[in-house]
Amino acid sequence: MCTVHIRCWPASPVHGEQEGSAWNGHFQSKCLHPLFVFNQFGDLERCALRPGNVHSADGWEEVPARSTTRGPETEIAWKVAFGCFSVTGGKPNGECQMTTKTRHTTRPQTRRPGTETSPQEECECKEGMFPRSSRRHFLTGALSAVGAGAAATLSRPASAAELTPVPDDPTKELGAGIIDGGYGVRSQFENEGRARLNLLKNPEATASMTPLAQGTGIITPSGLHFERHHGGIPNIDPARHRLFVHGMVKNPKKYTIADLKRFPSISRMLFIECGGNTFTEYKAAFQKNVQDTHGLTSTSEWTGVPLSTILREVGLQEGAAWILAEGADAAVMTRSIPIDKSWSDALLAYGQNGEAIRPEQGYPLRLILPGWEGNTHIKWLRRLEISDKPFMTRWETSKYTDIMPDGKARQFTFTMEAKSVITFPSGEMKLPGPGFYEITGLAWSGRGKMKRVEVSTDGGTTWQIAELQQPVLSLAHTRFHLPWVWDGRPTVLQSRCQDETGYIQPTIEQLEAVRGSVGHPKFASFYHNNSIQSWGIETDGSVFNANRTA
Repeated sequence: MCTVHIRCWPASPVHGEQEGSAWNGHFQSKCLHPLFVFNQFGDLERCALRPGNVHSADGWEEVPARSTTRGPETEIAWKVAFGCFSVTGGKPNGECQMTTKTRHTTRPQTRRPGTETSPQEECECKEGMFPRSSRRHFLTGALSAVGAGAAATLSRPASAAELTPVPDDPTKELGAGIIDGGYGVRSQFENEGRARLNLLKNPEATASMTPLAQGTGIITPSGLHFERHHGGIPNIDPARHRLFVHGMVKNPKKYTIADLKRFPSISRMLFIECGGNTFTEYKAAFQKNVQDTHGLTSTSEWTGVPLSTILREVGLQEGAAWILAEGADAAVMTRSIPIDKSWSDALLAYGQNGEAIRPEQGYPLRLILPGWEGNTHIKWLRRLEISDKPFMTRWETSKYTDIMPDGKARQFTFTMEAKSVITFPSGEMKLPGPGFYEITGLAWSGRGKMKRVEVSTDGGTTWQIAELQQPVLSLAHTRFHLPWVWDGRPTVLQSRCQDETGYIQPTIEQLEAVRGSVGHPKFASFYHNNSIQSWGIETDGSVFNANRTA
């Protein structure tokens, strides 16, 4: 644990204190927060810092202050360093308070200049390789940033816990009571967040990416599941929501959510991947980290009623071959679904990871089509119309199609082909030095189970078989691992996977051999890119997107 001591001097004595008395405390680099100190009884004259591994009396360094006024109080805030803190000294009865405050955004911060490791710091150095807000940065660099007047900010999702002091020994004092309001929150030291895709011009046409590099196992927490919507997130009262099933049916029906919950339900672990995932990497390396290159995929447990149950209820007329699924959002998202898929494994889901589906995921009802592109998983589902032919909607003609070199569009690319990506080490991380590391990542396929994942540590010249972490489920993310000793020389890491059908993840060149050079020269496609991702490593340990250059 890295520690920094802090001393503050009030501008005037408080409650009989002698002139020049200092209040003492320390904070520890358990997470990345700017430190704010304030005295609610008056101004603070100055503060000073001293690294925890410096014990000399002259090891203190004064830091600049920024004064703001909050009602009757004056808050003196020092953006001193990255780190949470605990108070070991100070006035009784809370007269001198220490706290941390952050701004709320959704995008984690990456490594800032001046936060490099110091060989004198006795921190858990490997934590510093991650470009995420809740991993440790190092205090020596942080203190130098303070000296330069640098301001550090933390991206902290609103669902995180309130910041509280950290005791030296948690066994020596009573812990917090039930303070989460009835719905649990994460630790104040965990700050993973979805990152918004900023390439979209319309703020209502939103996409946000799952932080794949910070995940463990294969399940994506509901609050981190990627999102993509074309007309904003509707606010729907489940008591008023209805699902209409009509068209080429014998008995048209209208269902409430309560009606659907009366049918026998099933739960399945399933991945969803947007058809536009990795679209930025078709022509050349563009995005810098794995959240931005591959973050439009997530795995959840989905619970609901098999669509086949409802089809039996309404009865299909002879010749019925397609279903139009329609959402209740402002975009009125519609897609044509073959009847065979509807009979086989389609799900009318109202549950996600043990609770109701989140609004951005389609609350209160979503169509789940295992293994198929995310755009077909219609959210806020309100209507199913059965027909003998596809409906040729906007979202399956001008959008979500693959334009071939001859100008023709390949429609209905439903199945998401086998794909994998290394999540550690990956872009914008920094390895602290040569030595042992465990490469890890995720693989998935819309065709079924993952059979094999191979990893190359030399840019594709040789390949080693990675270990598949259990469970290995059909149509879900699979985590893989490979132990690796880095010799400190520049190299390129890649992964490729093979599913149970024998399909092997292609290189971008192999993909082009089928579709042409990124599609039509004028109307180039950017959907359904499942090519191999390359991460380069420099001699200083910096990891970067090593896909081909333009």
